[in-house]
Formats: sequence, C-alpha cells, structure tokens
Amino acid sequence: MTYFLRLLLWPLSLIYGAVIAIRNKLYDHGIFKATKFDIPVVVIGNLAVGGTGKSPLTEYLIRLLKDSYKIAILSRGYGRKTKGFMYVEESDNSDIAGDEPLQFKTKYPKVTVAVSEDRVLGVEKLREQHHVILLDDAYQHRALTPSFSILLLDYSSLFKPRLLLPAGDFRDTYNQRKRANIIIVSKSPVELSEQERAKATKRVAANVNQMVLFSFLDYGKPYCITNCPQETSIFQKEDNILLVTGIANPKPLLNYLEEKCDAVQRLAYSDHHSYTQRDIKSIVKRFQSMQSDKKYIVTTEKDFQRLRPFLTYQPFADLPIWVIPIEASFSEKEKKQLSSIIFKAVEGYNNKL
Repeated sequence: MTYFLRLLLWPLSLIYGAVIAIRNKLYDHGIFKATKFDIPVVVIGNLAVGGTGKSPLTEYLIRLLKDSYKIAILSRGYGRKTKGFMYVEESDNSDIAGDEPLQFKTKYPKVTVAVSEDRVLGVEKLREQHHVILLDDAYQHRALTPSFSILLLDYSSLFKPRLLLPAGDFRDTYNQRKRANIIIVSKSPVELSEQERAKATKRVAANVNQMVLFSFLDYGKPYCITNCPQETSIFQKEDNILLVTGIANPKPLLNYLEEKCDAVQRLAYSDHHSYTQRDIKSIVKRFQSMQSDKKYIVTTEKDFQRLRPFLTYQPFADLPIWVIPIEASFSEKEKKQLSSIIFKAVEGYNNKL
C-alpha cells in the first residue's frame, strides 16, 4: 500500500480505532458480558491481519499436548461456506470446514476439530468430552474469557508503524497486547543476536509479568501428492520450482526455496484464496511453459486443502505436486519454557473425564 493511499485511509482508521477502543472498554468494565469456563481454554491470536504463524503454533501445541490430554481445536473456519457449529471430518473440503481446520484434522485425525463463529457456543459443545480446548485466532473474541492466551507478533512488524485498518494491517490497538499471558515474536531470524533480541523485546514493550519468547519458521520434509518421481530428494540446485500459494505472507517460504534452488517462479494468490478451474488452468499453463527436465509445483499444506478438489482434473492431476509443511520452532531453552508454562496452565484445572 502506498504512502498516499494510507494517508487517504487514515480518517477511516481513526473511526475504526475509536469503535474498537470503546468495545474493549465495555468488555474491560463488564458492561459487555464475557463467559469463562471451568476447563482450560487456550487462545492463540494476533493483533494484525494474517501472516503471523498462528497455524504452525497451533500445531506445535497440538503435538505438545495430544499425548497427555484429550484436546479439541475450535476455529471460526475462515472461508467456509457453511454456518454454525460443526465437527470437521477428514472427508470434508475447505468450502465446508475452512482450510486451516481441515489441515489440522488431516494431519491429526484423532484430535477433535470443530468450527463455530460463536466461540462460546463452540466451547459449550466441546467442554464435556475434552480436557483442553485450543482456540485458533480468537484473541479479539472478547465474549469468551480464556484461561490462557498467547499473542503472536510478527518480528518484522515490530519495526514498522502500527496502523489500524484500513490504512494499516492492525485489527486491534497495540495496547491490547497486555491481555496476553505469553507474547511470542514469530518469524524471527533463526540466528538472532542478543542485541537484536533486546531491541525486539524493547519494541514489544511487554508487562513485567508477560513472558516474551521468540519463534522461527522451520520447514518439514516435503511430500509428493501426485505424479511422484522415483527420486526421493527435492530442492536440489538444478530444480525448477513453481511455488503456488494463497497465504498472507509467502515471502519467508519463497526466500527458503530460493536458497535451495536456482530457479523459483511464483504464483501468489490472496490469503485463503478459493481456487477455481480458471486458476488451475493458469497453474498448468505456467508449469508447462517452464523449460526444465526437473520441475515441480510446490505448495503449502493450507493451500493443498483448497487445491485438493482439483486433483481429479486433467492435466493438473498429472503434474508433480509437492507439499511442504511450515512449522513453528524455538530454541531448546525456549521450548522448555513454553512447555513448562503451558502444562502449568492446563494442570491448574481438575477436569478429569
């Protein structure tokens, strides 16, 4: 967005900011009702619009807790064409469940995944049969008071102006960070010096009782979906990659692939983009135009949920399509810190089934 356009939108941001400030005050003073449950409800959220790594962190917490507790993930199901509360099944598609909930269910089929616009209603339906409920992207859902909240702040955003929508990317005022139990600076550089860490921590401006942790993106082993070649390795220097994404910030993944391969082309769509037959034809055409004997399509797990219905279409089904997992990772020290504080928060409830 250009500086001139931001300037034009600034008055609207002032109005938006005033509205959400009043709304937050009404919740703070108990004028608007907020419901709290007698079961651990962990909220994962952010202040900006998309791209902070909520899904990778949600999956990190799933792996951390699933062997010790019966957990459920509750999401709004952004982009779905259905309404109300529903359980997500592996056989669903993204139009029914939303791409992220479907990704969670596909990767962790034994874990309950549900969607509901009304998070209070969703927790009511899940609470009797589960020990812990993870609320994906619910930091602004003030009608529910979580037992524990995790706020993600993108590392690069710390050093940019904090402008509210529509002039900027923030959907909530920065002072709302104070409601979080933990602040995680996500998408940090893997090699972060103490000086850089101190500078970022200062920009976070956390309260004395808020733990600040730093996470970075890691990439899991890619797996092939269609037309898998006999060779088992991918991302060699000579590979020609077509990266297809509909996520908020594909730049870190693009940078990662460019370090691995000499030739990376990109087809970037908007976040949660609903792929159409026309898009599939464009992808096929772009792939066929690539001059290489070793060429692949690479996409994310979230995108794959929206591309999956087209795997029966020709010639798309004959293309070599690889999916790369995007994961949240921490230093060994901070892994232990996060694990300790999460288990302590969960164990504070006596909710045996």
